[in-house]
Amino acid sequence: MWLPLKQAGVDPAPRRAGLTWRQCLAAQAQGILACDLFHVDTMLLKRLYVLFVIEVASRRVHILGVTANPTASWVTQQARNLLMDLGDRVGQFRFLIRDRGTKFTHSFDAIFGSEDIQILRTPVLAPRANAFAERWVGTVRRELLDRLLVLGRRQLEAVLADYMAHDNQHRPHRALGQAAPLGAVPPTAQTANVRVDR
Repeated sequence: MWLPLKQAGVDPAPRRAGLTWRQCLAAQAQGILACDLFHVDTMLLKRLYVLFVIEVASRRVHILGVTANPTASWVTQQARNLLMDLGDRVGQFRFLIRDRGTKFTHSFDAIFGSEDIQILRTPVLAPRANAFAERWVGTVRRELLDRLLVLGRRQLEAVLADYMAHDNQHRPHRALGQAAPLGAVPPTAQTANVRVDR
């Protein structure tokens, strides 16, 4: 099968014309949100789940909530709260990247669909497809959670709120020219095409 393609001058599928996933994200970064859930185990052997959303272009993080039981209705309510918090800025977002977790139901998708935000579900077992969210989880674990003993939900909410404030207001990001997300100048289209930082 490969011989006719080679004779016709057609490269294998990954090298055909078109944008790679990375180039697509860079081109559309201004309009992309990425969300995920991660867990934190407490000293009392309880597991807590954290739902967050990251704005891909600015790297601004929103911690939506912490719970021991992340039901579909809880996740849907957190989505409503996020859209209210975004206010007028919600119109600038076109896509939400999420995994195929069972907590993200049709009602969750409908909340974003009502604002014309299209849901992009990642392939099964492909964490690189949601690289921005996965990278932030790794960062918060390395810089905060691996250095801290968490007793319960209230403590976790407090330390995550402090870390989110630090990350959004003070922590330099390479992709933003060493600026913090809330102090960053939006990248021009030319610089967005040159460098993509995951």
